[in-house]
Amino acid sequence: MKAKNKLLTLLILSASAAATTAAINKAIQVSAVSKNLLAEPESLCFKWRLGNIHYTKEGSGKPLLLIHDLNPMASGHEWKQLIPLLRDEYTIYTIDLLGFGRSEKANMTYTNFLYVQLISDFIKSEIGHRTNVITSGESASIPLMACANNPDLFDQIMAINPLSLLDFSTIPGKTAKMYKCIVELPIIGTLLYHIASSKKMITEELVTKGFFNPYSVKSSYVDSCYEAAHLGTSPKSTFASIRCNYTKCNLVNALKKIDNSIYLVGGASIENMKDRLDEYKGYNSSIETALVPKAKGLPHLEQPDKIAELVKTYFCQ
Repeated sequence: MKAKNKLLTLLILSASAAATTAAINKAIQVSAVSKNLLAEPESLCFKWRLGNIHYTKEGSGKPLLLIHDLNPMASGHEWKQLIPLLRDEYTIYTIDLLGFGRSEKANMTYTNFLYVQLISDFIKSEIGHRTNVITSGESASIPLMACANNPDLFDQIMAINPLSLLDFSTIPGKTAKMYKCIVELPIIGTLLYHIASSKKMITEELVTKGFFNPYSVKSSYVDSCYEAAHLGTSPKSTFASIRCNYTKCNLVNALKKIDNSIYLVGGASIENMKDRLDEYKGYNSSIETALVPKAKGLPHLEQPDKIAELVKTYFCQ
């Protein structure tokens, strides 16, 4: 009888803890998106076969597609400082990739191949012309792989702070797959994601890796990143796919194959960035590189004028 009572008490406590955790998860999600900072006056929607894709379009001239980093807090909002400097010369498209920002976030595994298909279909359907592309961070692999498969869709490609080729070639391991399963748990997994994408963690990421000058990190941008990380049905699915390396792929063969112009730009304050960019040139000697002084992971936010200058210099050739 005592054993049954203990078991019943344990079950009640467990159910109570689960309900409390679920309530906390819901409260965090509601609070994170309450400011509606990512709303756009002229938001557009590409109805892709795997989900609705949010994007914006402004300016006039040759098409230019801006693709944000593959980070749960990322969205097209990442380019807000650069757009005003280029919209007089380009028709600028910013896209929230599937699983990011204001686009749909289904409970699924997000892969590099999925994003290659998305970008190719987006250019065909919404842009309709060969387009210049600028990427940030890990998203460099997307247009490079897509261009290797279908070069007629692309004109010139600029990648800001691409990962090293070794990092890009990392594949999911047993530990990663186990971690993904844990994150996908309904209550505990969601709580783990909320901890990893808390405002404190986002601020630390931006201060240490995103900006050269930590005082350049504005609270308004932190809030927008926090909102982007919690919008949608299952933002943790994107997080798990990225952490477990499903969004990566080996770029070596693609680099050898591409004839389109490629420009790599790195934050000079990132350790070994010059060596990282030179590594790409070893597989495609026509690649051009540049370093932005006093910059880290987000030079297009911290020093947009210098990035705009590089864009106008390279893309006008």
